[in-house]
Amino acid sequence: MRNVVIGFLGTKLDMGKKRRWKPTPSLTGHDHFHVDRLELLYDSRFLRLAKQIQREIEEISPETEVLLQQLDLKDPWDFQEVYGKLFDFARSYGFDEDRERYHVHLTTGTHVAQICWFLLTESRHIPARLIQTGPPGPDDDTPKFDIIDLDLSRYNALQQRFDQLSREYSDQLKGGIETRNAQYNDIIDRIELIASNSDEPILLLGETGTGKTELAERIHSLKLDRRRLKGRLVHVNCATLNGPDAMATLFGQRRSYLGTAGTERSGLLREADGGVLFLDDVDELSPNMQSVLLHAIETGRFYPLGSDHEISSRFHLIAGANRDLRSLAAAGQFRPDLLARLNTWSFTLPPLRSRTEDIEANLLHELDRCERNLGVHVGFNSDARSQYLAFAKDPATHWPGNFRDFSGSIRRLCTLAPRGRITRAMVTSEIDMLQSDWSSGQSNDDYKLVADVMGDGASDVDPFDLVQLAEVIRVCRTSSSLSAAGRTLFAVSRSKRKTQNDADRLRKYLSKFGLEWGAF
Repeated sequence: MRNVVIGFLGTKLDMGKKRRWKPTPSLTGHDHFHVDRLELLYDSRFLRLAKQIQREIEEISPETEVLLQQLDLKDPWDFQEVYGKLFDFARSYGFDEDRERYHVHLTTGTHVAQICWFLLTESRHIPARLIQTGPPGPDDDTPKFDIIDLDLSRYNALQQRFDQLSREYSDQLKGGIETRNAQYNDIIDRIELIASNSDEPILLLGETGTGKTELAERIHSLKLDRRRLKGRLVHVNCATLNGPDAMATLFGQRRSYLGTAGTERSGLLREADGGVLFLDDVDELSPNMQSVLLHAIETGRFYPLGSDHEISSRFHLIAGANRDLRSLAAAGQFRPDLLARLNTWSFTLPPLRSRTEDIEANLLHELDRCERNLGVHVGFNSDARSQYLAFAKDPATHWPGNFRDFSGSIRRLCTLAPRGRITRAMVTSEIDMLQSDWSSGQSNDDYKLVADVMGDGASDVDPFDLVQLAEVIRVCRTSSSLSAAGRTLFAVSRSKRKTQNDADRLRKYLSKFGLEWGAF
């Protein structure tokens, strides 16, 4: 294939004032690299020098064709002008990669031109490799000549360093826990990329105890390490922002608002300036607070109470929610425009019961944490460990509080362990306590849920029916229609039926309790 080189005329270097070395003519003097055609870009003010270099190359390498390409630049240090004209040059150039191999000479031209060359070749607007040349060293007779290939996969050591750094950031987001769950690991990998390259809001969804707060803290640490921010993490529990002081807590308050000394407040939004604002339980915000907060998020400006002047605060927003925000928005309980602003990047953290392959790694993590807090090394007897892991991984173990339940369970066992050993009897007692606690809590939650729909009629529902009806209500409240709820509830049996009228089946079930779809 023919070698084609594209490069600028060196208005200073090609005059030979530096060691009498001229980078453009020297391209054609290398035995190992033959230049078949040289496309020399020049400004019309330097036409004389361009023709001189053309003649010199004809003497050095008569078989090299030199084509002078006029490219006038008003300011060769203006990035927009240089990139725009080189881009137009690349668009109009008839690249023929089947017959020719293209190279770009980086040594000549301004630093701005070198950056533009790199960007155009890296994006493949110019399908070329880069050539870097230099004058011969004190002990060399031959000028320096290097070809730079932008295919990083060829630089294994460099690629391995990038991969290692990426793994370190992912481990940081996982808290050093060797997780194996594919869904969770995929979420962490995506968050690592987003936190490193974007400052758009991140929405973390999931049941209570799935680790949203810990992940928000780790995202903040990662962004600090990547120098994407300098401020601190401000954690706001939105469930507490419903009292008379809610606005002052979030947006601040001037002394003039109450006229009393000591009533000034800076506000959590201002404290988050330059850092991360984590809105935990954002689904608990009142409609009025949602409206005011939306403006502050979109503009970075807000009015403290008692102030006539806006103040600014720029922060990276992370929001957490336990409930489905889309269902809340559909029900009129959450502003759709606020949801759209928060939902740029959305991740649903899987519950503990869906991450059974990670339970053992988290067990080791909790034991290490207890050892640091208690100052005593604590471990399981082998039979006790097997019993606890079997219980923790059992599909019947729902872990309603997820990692909060799990962490609390391990802390209790470690605190009560005699001589630092957790026995089988202790594990049996802990399992009994957890199951009793969950059963009681589930029963109360189910009754409250049914009573919320049926009122006093809930007391007439048998305990046997109460559990099933409560689950049906949960599914109905998170479904868009009666048919969608039926498909979810009858997902297994519907595949075995010749006719699949899920909506009718669900309607008949609800009618047993005097309920209709409108009740939800």
